[in-house]
This record gives sequence, C-alpha cells and structure tokens, in this order.
Amino acid sequence: MRVPAVLALVFAASIGASAEAGWSHLAALERYGAAVTASAVDLEDDTVIEQLNAGESLRPASLTKLATAAAALDAWPPAKIFETRLVSRGRIVGDTLEGDLVLEGAGDPSLDDHSLWILAAQLRGAGIARIAGRLVIDPTPFGLVACETVDRCAALARSDTAYNAPVAAIGVDFGSWCVDVRPTHPGGLATVRGCGVARLPVPVDGAIRTIGARGHHSFWVERVTEDGGDRLHVGGDIPMGDPQEVYRAMSDPARGAGLLLAETLHEIGIHIDGSVVVRPDPGLSGARVFAAVGGLQLDEQIGRMLRYSNNYMADVLSLDLAAAASARRPLKLSDAGGLLAEFVSRIGRLDGAVGQPILLSGSGLTPQNRLSASDLVAILAHEYYDTRHFPVFYGSLVVPRDAPFAFLRSGSAAWLDRVALKTGTMDNPVSVCGIAGYLRKRDGGWIAFSAIVNGTSRRRHIPLEQALEAEESDVNALLARY
Repeated sequence: MRVPAVLALVFAASIGASAEAGWSHLAALERYGAAVTASAVDLEDDTVIEQLNAGESLRPASLTKLATAAAALDAWPPAKIFETRLVSRGRIVGDTLEGDLVLEGAGDPSLDDHSLWILAAQLRGAGIARIAGRLVIDPTPFGLVACETVDRCAALARSDTAYNAPVAAIGVDFGSWCVDVRPTHPGGLATVRGCGVARLPVPVDGAIRTIGARGHHSFWVERVTEDGGDRLHVGGDIPMGDPQEVYRAMSDPARGAGLLLAETLHEIGIHIDGSVVVRPDPGLSGARVFAAVGGLQLDEQIGRMLRYSNNYMADVLSLDLAAAASARRPLKLSDAGGLLAEFVSRIGRLDGAVGQPILLSGSGLTPQNRLSASDLVAILAHEYYDTRHFPVFYGSLVVPRDAPFAFLRSGSAAWLDRVALKTGTMDNPVSVCGIAGYLRKRDGGWIAFSAIVNGTSRRRHIPLEQALEAEESDVNALLARY
C-alpha cells in the first residue's frame, strides 16, 4: 500500500516541531507523573498543529480498534458479509436426514440467536424433522482461540460479565449466554430463560425473587464451568414491571452456539438423535447446503464495534483478517495482532518513533499492545484520504452529544458537536485513558487528533475523570482556535 505523499509530509514536518508545543493540560498531567502521547494534524494543509511525545508508544486499550477497522476496510468492501450455513453429506429419507448435520461457520462476529432461528426455519422448511446423526460445529476458519489475557483466561472458569468472552469462529451473541429475567408477581419467582429460546440449554441453579415495583434490583447471574460444562448461578431480587436481559460470557462459544442451535431445532420441531460435538470438518466439499444466513455487513459491524467498543467483534474480525491472509489457521490473537501491527507500520509512521507498534489483539484487551499518538493519527489520516471508505469509518465514531457513554455527554457545545472520536480505557496493570478522532473546523476543514494517558510506576492509577478532563480541555483549546 502506498502512503499518500501529503501524509509523508505530515510526518516529515513532525520531526522539526517542538515536542512540548500545545497540549498544555496533558503536559501538566505528565509532570504529575503520567505518561502521555498526543498529536494533532491539520488534514487540509498537512501540518502538525500540536504534539507532545507524539512518537512514544503507550498502552492504547480500545483505541486499538481503530487499527482493526481500518485494516478490515482495507481488505474487504464495506458490503462484505460472513455467511453461516447448515450443510450435510447425508441423504434424506422421508423427513429424516441420515447423517451428521454440520454448522459451518465463517467467522461472523454478529451471529446471534435470531440467526439460529433463520437457519432452523430453513431446515424445517426443507421437510426435515429428524437428524439421524450428530450436530457437528465446524469452527471455520480459525476455531477456538487460546486465551491470552488475564480476563479471558479467568472467564474459562467463571464470569459475571460479557466483555471477557473467549473468542471463537462461531459464537452466538458475542460468545455469551443471553439470559432473559422476567418478574412475575410480588413474592413469586422470576422466570429465567434464554433470550432466543424458551429453555436455556444449560442448568440454572438458584432463583430470583420478584419484589414490588418500587424495590431495587439486587439480582445477579454468574456463569460457572464445572466438569467441562457451563451452568448459571442466579439469585437476588427483581422489581415488578422491569424485565432485564443480561449477557454472561460462555466458556466455549463454539459449543455454546451448538447447544443453542440444538435447542432451537428442538423448539421448531426437529429432533437430533446424536450429541453436539465441536470439531473441524475439512471434508465438506460437495455437501448439500440446507440453510444459510448472512451476518451484518462489514460497515455495520465496524460501526457497532467502534461505537460500543465490542471486544469480541474486534478480535474475531482481526482473526478473520489473519485467516484470509494466510492458508494457515491463526491459533492465537497475537497471530492476528502481528498483521495489524504490520498494517499500521505500512501506512506511515513518525520518523524517530520510540519502538514499533505492538498489537497482540485487535480489541486492545491485551495490555501489551503499544501505539503512539503518531500511529493513531496516521490511521485517521489514512482513512481521511481514502474517500471510498472514509464515510464508513467516520460514521462509526461517536459524536459526544450522542455518545452511548455518559462520561462523554458533557462539555462545551463545540466538544459535543464538532468532534467525532473513539475512546480507550483500562485499569490494569496501569490506568489508560485515550481519545482519537476528528475535529471539524469552523471553516469546514478537518483535524485528526489523538491523546493517550497511561499510569506509570510513579503513579499507577490516573483517575479517568482527571485524564479525560485534561484531554478534553486541550481539544477544546484546539476547537477555540479553529
């Protein structure tokens, strides 16, 4: 890929600029003990406006997703879809499929319980009411990926959240159990069921009590894994009239998808004689396709990944990129992360940058990731100059006034309406607060900016409010000038 000449000039100009120019609030935070990298570039005349340690690589957290989005748009058209299919080599006798039914994945990060119903309905519409074999889950194109972060490794045993779901090529609802909790009557037990199925295909231990409408939520749902199988532990209270959906990470998303599909087939009237097994099935050429469902288009997947900072979508997309680039299946997130780091290096970096970009995941959940403000501005500039993909990329960012996260929805009118950005935060092993995006100038021009604040050995934790206030104050100074 050729770096635009104007972008190369941006980086050349950066060399001579003062490392302490601008970003005064972040400079004060640096003196307080934080590690900081920041840069702002005018994309209309290719000049560096302000920079502070622009080439220093720090932990970017979810700002990593900007690299994943840009690399995906570079590799595929925005309308690309990932198709999941039900196939078999067995023959049909009456209403029976004699042989295994195979769920063949394609690495769709957006596969959900609705998709399973579409597959089941197509299969039932083909006249099949019985599978005289097993339900085989073929985790194409990269299988279940070994955990490489503390969060995901811990989630193999238990989880009371969704962000740490292990990654697999087939995973429903972002690799999570979607649990629908519905109150009944005061003093009665709430119903606990699947969001897309009448009965969860895993055991549920405990009960949730219904209380009056003025009561407070105290219910909890935890997924634990015992003897190789998931089960849900529940308890607490839920008020009348306030049903809730909660997501809990599966320990094995591919197997979980198979169990949910088996239950969906059962509820639509298709009986499976055999068990659910997960294994690659390379001999599917020539198999008959009984059902197929396409996921969200890539542009919509990128939008959801960036706006809601979805770790599962980002890491699955990065593994899809790695699988498409090589005949060898990626077995680790770091295999895919290396491809993303090469992409960032290829589109252009600031001369004199401290170290190369290091990306061990596409989500930023791995704390070993390292990017500089220069790297992130290069990504933003690369997308800005790509007129074919810029509308998708820009439209996937968050305008603070409409942000899904409350901590962004305050500040000056200029901050709320003239900025579109991605955030990145992390708590361990040190705090991270980063922002990167575009500033729309009053004359209609564009500025690309990035700022990252990391804790250090001197001050391991910089409060999110303090870091974001410094970043927002310096961006407001830019907004006032332009």
